[in-house]
Amino acid sequence: MKFIPGFILAAWLAVGGAHAADGKPPVVLVHGFFGFDHTTLGGSFRYWGGFNDIAHHIRAGSGRDVFTAGVGPVSSNWDRAIELYYQLKGGCADYGASHAAQHASAGHVQKPAGKCWAADPTNNPEKYPLALYPQWDAAHPIHLVGHSQGGQTIRTLIQLMDQGTVGNGGARGWVISATSIATPHNGTTLRDIVVDWLPDVSTLAGLAVQASGAGGSGGSGFKYRLEQFNMKASAAESIDDFFERTRGHPFWNLNNHDSAQWDLAPDGASELNSWVKTSPDVYYFSFSAQATESLSLFGKEFQYPRSDMIFFLQGMAGEWVVPSFGHPGMGSFRQAAPGRVPTDQRWFANDGVVNTISMAGPEGSKIQALDGTPVKGVWNHIGTMQGMDHFDVIGWDAKPSAALKMYDQLMAILSKLE
Repeated sequence: MKFIPGFILAAWLAVGGAHAADGKPPVVLVHGFFGFDHTTLGGSFRYWGGFNDIAHHIRAGSGRDVFTAGVGPVSSNWDRAIELYYQLKGGCADYGASHAAQHASAGHVQKPAGKCWAADPTNNPEKYPLALYPQWDAAHPIHLVGHSQGGQTIRTLIQLMDQGTVGNGGARGWVISATSIATPHNGTTLRDIVVDWLPDVSTLAGLAVQASGAGGSGGSGFKYRLEQFNMKASAAESIDDFFERTRGHPFWNLNNHDSAQWDLAPDGASELNSWVKTSPDVYYFSFSAQATESLSLFGKEFQYPRSDMIFFLQGMAGEWVVPSFGHPGMGSFRQAAPGRVPTDQRWFANDGVVNTISMAGPEGSKIQALDGTPVKGVWNHIGTMQGMDHFDVIGWDAKPSAALKMYDQLMAILSKLE
């Protein structure tokens, strides 16, 4: 690495900070469950856009920087939010002593190796990935946009910043707005449907990690980013040794509440909502989506998937799980067990992954239709994207014109807040 005199580095940082202060606040895109960043798969297929590029579209249309984050695809929202903070600001992820101790039975590590980002590209002897926006502070705030679980994650990050878990207790005002797109704020019945239908699904996910050795954050393929649970294969470890060491890892147990599979369930989302609140300092926006239609047959009402719903979602979206007749799908699933979050007919409409009723905002928060005048500290619901499924809204369909118009609408709204 070439030596750069201190005065040149100081000037470089000053110019960067001045540019950020004078320019438009950047947008940070945060993926959902089983999502990935723009470097995965060599960037040939993007989470945000599929074979298109939503980040580029926003950048070109709004004239602002757009960053695509990459956090734990199956991790809890606490862990994902911590990773998002350090990935933006720089430094090594610290999940907190109390959090790590609370989940020690699942093997949680407070400060795992492999979760560091460099804030200064000229002082990076470990060759960490570069932080996305190291100048981030109250003078250089950002807009957060999350799809699916990403919406829960950005809410959690704001809560952790407000309570001083990250940001050294002085991070208020760092976020202008938080926008959720098809987010299961109150959970999704799909989680319980899948678990009821395939009880070993979480164990199978663990086996996939073991078989591929992709438990860490390195490489160009899909990354599980589970270093905090010691699921990264070491350089001196054979695949057989890694498989044996991680066999039956407690992270994959359905009783582990420090994971995405719990946070995405209605019961887990209710637990999350009990402590993740809306900040009075932030504008919150939400988009809903619905790709099912109502049908009444023999006195029974249910939802069925539209024919244009992406094919791999249709089997769970309707009255029954296809091809397992007898297991209720999202279009007819009800839950009334004592001590659990009840779900009824209002939950039937969905986008193939998330129940539409869950998308406008978290239960317990004020939710209102956006009438042209956004209000801080409440959820301003922009609208429901009718006929769009869970992946249409991130541009995975062949002609994502409707999705791009949605992001244009959002950017127009955000520009008026600055």
